[in-house]
Amino acid sequence: MDETSAPSVPVHFDEQRFGERIRELRTERGLSLRALAQRLGISASALSQIERGKMRPSVTRLYQIMTELDVPMASVFADENARVREGAAAGAPLGSSPGPHWGHAAPAPTTADGVAVTRRDEAATLELDQGVRYRRLTPENVPGMNYFESVYPPGAYSSRNAEYVRHRGREIGNVVSGVLTVDVGFETYELHPGDSIAYPSTTPHRISNQGTEEAVAIWLNLS
Repeated sequence: MDETSAPSVPVHFDEQRFGERIRELRTERGLSLRALAQRLGISASALSQIERGKMRPSVTRLYQIMTELDVPMASVFADENARVREGAAAGAPLGSSPGPHWGHAAPAPTTADGVAVTRRDEAATLELDQGVRYRRLTPENVPGMNYFESVYPPGAYSSRNAEYVRHRGREIGNVVSGVLTVDVGFETYELHPGDSIAYPSTTPHRISNQGTEEAVAIWLNLS
């Protein structure tokens, strides 16, 4: 069975592999644990816990890390696509392929006409702090852009302790279902299905679901 026809394998968040990937990206850039922690405004101990898989970062903390490392969100998924498909091609049962399987973001196969397609159950996924889930919507890596679906459970925030954060770039979002509350600077915006918002990521902001149902939105983040 070749790569294009291998069955998809359900993927789940693996904190240890996630932390290892963060450490790999940090060391590749010659940054010490303490240096990156200072840039993030957190203790070296907290960053160490993330890298050792003992702490799951919030959505905004993940973006801060990716911004400071100057890498796209896809980098956090590493090359799990190949590992998962290799397991499926070798006949491993669904959900039990060898190696980590917490999500992947390798580009989808591209045709001679330059067309890349990723099916819904093949898309890279990531679950972060407070149960917030991401599903990648781009079949291939696009420099300077992250396009994804977010799902916020009731009561969930984009940041630990509901803190405001800021980073480079610009964010554009559209709510598909449920209600999202977006705080930007001193203003609060309640977004319902069909509502859109755009704001500079350099302005302190946070996202939350203050409702009783899951809130689904589509986001375009430009860096």
